[in-house]
Amino acid sequence: MALISRIARQYGPARRRSAGYWLATAAVAAELAVGGIWDIARIPYVRDLVSHLGYPSYLLVLLGTWKVLGAIALLAPRRALVKEWAYAGAFFTYTGAIVSHLTTGYELGELWILAILTALTALSWALRPPSRRLHHLTKER
Repeated sequence: MALISRIARQYGPARRRSAGYWLATAAVAAELAVGGIWDIARIPYVRDLVSHLGYPSYLLVLLGTWKVLGAIALLAPRRALVKEWAYAGAFFTYTGAIVSHLTTGYELGELWILAILTALTALSWALRPPSRRLHHLTKER
């Protein structure tokens, strides 16, 4: 029993941290990928939303492309600098959507999901393993 307690103490927090990282990262990457595909396809719901918020529809293709690339970057191994950019892009996307919704008064009921996605992005960034951090690269040199 003491051996199990020692193993649990030694590996428990690391496993919980890893599980938290992957759950948050998978949720953010999935939303970025699906949302990006919807943006690129300019499905009517998304096109109407963007139009109501006052943005031109051509912005959807640009934003959608970056979302899909961001999802790929978050899931790909290594490439810490690219991941930092992907995290920044996701954070700016979600917080920008919150501000856009607040300033136009459009569907304020959607703010909770945007807030959750913002928090999950920050959580994924904070819990990322050393191999996915920029300082990991600078220590090796």
